[in-house]
Amino acid sequence: MIKIGLIREGKTPPDKRVPFTPQQVVEILQRFPNVSVHCQRSSIRCFEDAEYQQLGVQLEDNLQDCDVLMGIKEVPADQLIPGKTYLFFSHTIKKQPYNRKLLQAVLAKKIRLIDYEALKDVQGNRQVAFGRYAGIVGAYNGLWTYGLSHELFELRRAHECFDINDLKLELRKVHLPFIKIILTGSGRVAKGAMETLDSAGIRKVSAEDFLHRKFHEPVYVQLGSPDYHRKKDGGIFNREEFHKFPERYESTFLEFAKVADLLLAGAFWNPRSPVLFHREDMLKPDFKINTIADITCDIRGSVPSTIRASSIAEPVYGYNPETDQETAPFMRSPNVTVMAIDNLPCELPRSASEEFGHDLIDKILFPLLSNDIEGVVERGTIARDGQLTPAFAYLQDYVDGK
Repeated sequence: MIKIGLIREGKTPPDKRVPFTPQQVVEILQRFPNVSVHCQRSSIRCFEDAEYQQLGVQLEDNLQDCDVLMGIKEVPADQLIPGKTYLFFSHTIKKQPYNRKLLQAVLAKKIRLIDYEALKDVQGNRQVAFGRYAGIVGAYNGLWTYGLSHELFELRRAHECFDINDLKLELRKVHLPFIKIILTGSGRVAKGAMETLDSAGIRKVSAEDFLHRKFHEPVYVQLGSPDYHRKKDGGIFNREEFHKFPERYESTFLEFAKVADLLLAGAFWNPRSPVLFHREDMLKPDFKINTIADITCDIRGSVPSTIRASSIAEPVYGYNPETDQETAPFMRSPNVTVMAIDNLPCELPRSASEEFGHDLIDKILFPLLSNDIEGVVERGTIARDGQLTPAFAYLQDYVDGK
């Protein structure tokens, strides 16, 4: 019998999301008769202990007897149980300085660490992620911010909605003037953002029409990399080359910034890639964007006004491009209002957890508990028996503090 433990989130502030909903635990027990699931008591989960208990899930204070321990965010180093298998987002694979001690503890305690972010198929596609919900909530917050900033309408905060269906009902309150909205990106985040825009009744238009036509309704454009990058030497855009050698390209985003009012930044950004625009560009008379929802939240990254992450408690701040300083939100030009929450899926934890758990059950549990024939779990394993796995050996100098 393999014992799976659902750990109580220990990071501060705590995360309300869960790997599996109560109903999904029942599904696991039906599909995997050699598995038992134990839930550590918690007062902060989006699903209450009683919801698990009502479906027969065992509640525990201590998960010492479990074989596999699953959570969401980083587990505090002093709470790690030696010799166990853990699955969580470790935020170590990019050598994040603030989590060096966590990885050191994982190795010292001979823990098998499997990172959700590193669980990929043979083609390198992530198998489990919260990106869709980052997009859904990020776009919602962008509309919420624009509505407040221009005194058009007031929506409930996303975290005040019970689930995604409740949030989509709230979008019926959105009544916009004839504005133009830019959404960058084409991955999970952008697709989630499109769900929100479509639910709000905002029509999608082509890049060409967005630039050159006037509309008698609010519209949005979804921009992929080829839409706002060009080769410096004048050659044809090549996606493979752009990903390998982004420094060969430059941004043409400013032509869109001249006609847009609201920017939803949902594209993955490589630090070697061109930025969308520069601070100096924001001071030009024809720069029209006044509200920015940076869903990807790259600090001082592709969007110069993202000078820090905001929070669910304080979701927006102002930015003055003349001084490069933060200001109060909702001020007029040249200031812009920025929404840059870095844990957006936490605003809809029940719905986000349900989708995440579904993917875990469908794509990860069988290879984890039985036969990892395609190597998906092995590819996601950072450490085992006190050693980094070969794929993550590059983290050794990070672990050593070099």
